[in-house]
This record gives sequence, structure tokens and C-alpha cells, in this order.
Amino acid sequence: MKMQEGFTLIELIMVIVIVGILATMTTSIITLPVKSYIDLERRTALVDAAEISLRRMQRDIRRALPNSIRITNSGTAIELLHTTDGGRYRAKLDSSDGSGDILNFTKADSSFDVLGSLNAVPSGELVIYNLGSVSTNAYAGNNRATLSNTSTVDLIVLGAVKLFPFQSPQQRFFIVDTPITYSCASGELRRYDNAIDASYSISSSVPILASLSYKIQAKANTLSCSFNYNEGTAERAGLVTLEIALTDDSGESAKLIHQVHVDNLP
Repeated sequence: MKMQEGFTLIELIMVIVIVGILATMTTSIITLPVKSYIDLERRTALVDAAEISLRRMQRDIRRALPNSIRITNSGTAIELLHTTDGGRYRAKLDSSDGSGDILNFTKADSSFDVLGSLNAVPSGELVIYNLGSVSTNAYAGNNRATLSNTSTVDLIVLGAVKLFPFQSPQQRFFIVDTPITYSCASGELRRYDNAIDASYSISSSVPILASLSYKIQAKANTLSCSFNYNEGTAERAGLVTLEIALTDDSGESAKLIHQVHVDNLP
């Protein structure tokens, strides 16, 4: 009698075990790289969001009026006055014929010649010799004046006569257009300026951000920031340190620290 061929129960169990081991190894080989790729993608998205925001902040900080940077809200907000242009004012009449319009610091004046030319017809407000002190503080307004729309690239005309408290040793002046604030709240990095909310104007008091409109620069499940400002000296540039930490809804996190040198020579 011919015996039937087939698998024994032991052989079948061994095959099942071996196939299970191979399947587990194959799954691990495929799953781990995919998981790593997804984690890297999430981390990259967080870093990109923070880095783009830091670059935007760096650009604004480097265009800040000297000595106008101030840290508020326990280090979670930074405010500055944004400059659009600047130059040097005429301090002496022309030696050959006595012509020219100088900026007078002994009495109130309303116009002066620009030495050279500005990049464009100016608008906004003029600031001279901002030290950020009580006597020369652009936020308080004692060294700041509104420009007239009759100003040109060669001639500055003020909206009203003004006696500036101090001359600039380098005869420098700056044109500012808006205050800017960056602040972290509710998982968002927010940017405030006068173009976003017309009620946000230059003021000696710290702005109440809860009442202002803003644009979101970065957003995450949780987002925190810390700002620090070392104003430096007349011989050494100031240093702004920006730190942003983000965490997405999957728990992936990233922290970026960026430092910006600022020229505070008024």
C-alpha cells in the first residue's frame, strides 16, 4: 500500500514560526525608516517655521532706530521703532556764499537741508540723537517730529516748528514710520505694527497688545519665546538674543536661538 505524502504538524508549526520571524524583521526594517522620515519631516517643519520668523525679526531689528529696542511682557515681547531712511542734516552755512538751510538748535526750527539725498521722498517722523534716556527718547517724543508732505529728498520740512534737545555729534537724523512688536501668546508668534492696526502708534507707555490686531508669524501646538537685549555701549554694538521653542501636536519639538547685533550709535 502506497503511503500518502504531506506535512507533519511539527513542520507546519516551524514554518509558521519562521514566517512570523521574517515578517517581524521585514516590518521593522520598513517601519523604522518610515517613522524616522516622518519625525524628520515634522522637525524640519518646526525648524523652518521658527527660522523664517527669526529672519523676519532679524531684518526688522537691524532696521530699528538706535536705542529704541525694549523688552516687555517679562521677556516674551520685543518692541522697536522701524526706520525707513536716514541721513545728515546741514549744521553750517555754505562757507563760500553763506547759503543753505541749517537745523537750528538754539530756537525752534521747521526745515533743514539734507547733506546728500535721501533714497525717496520721506514720510513719517523725524528723530535726532535718540539715546533712549529721559531727555532724548523717541517714544516720549521730545526728540521726534512729524514730517510735512512738502519734504523732498534734499529738504526736510517739519509739520510744526520744533526745538530738538540735543545735536547729533555726527549730524545724523532718522526717519521712522511705525513701532513694531513681536510677542508670543497662545501658541503663536505675533507681529504688530501700525499698518496692521492704525491705533498702534508710538507711545512712551508699553502697548496693550490684547487690544491690537496682529499677523501670525509662526504657530504650533505649544510655542514659547524669550527675548533679551544687551544695549552695549557707544563703542560696542548692542546684542539681541531671540529664543523660540515649538512643539507640534505629535510631541515633536524644536528650539532655535538667534543673536542679532544692532548699531546703537545715535
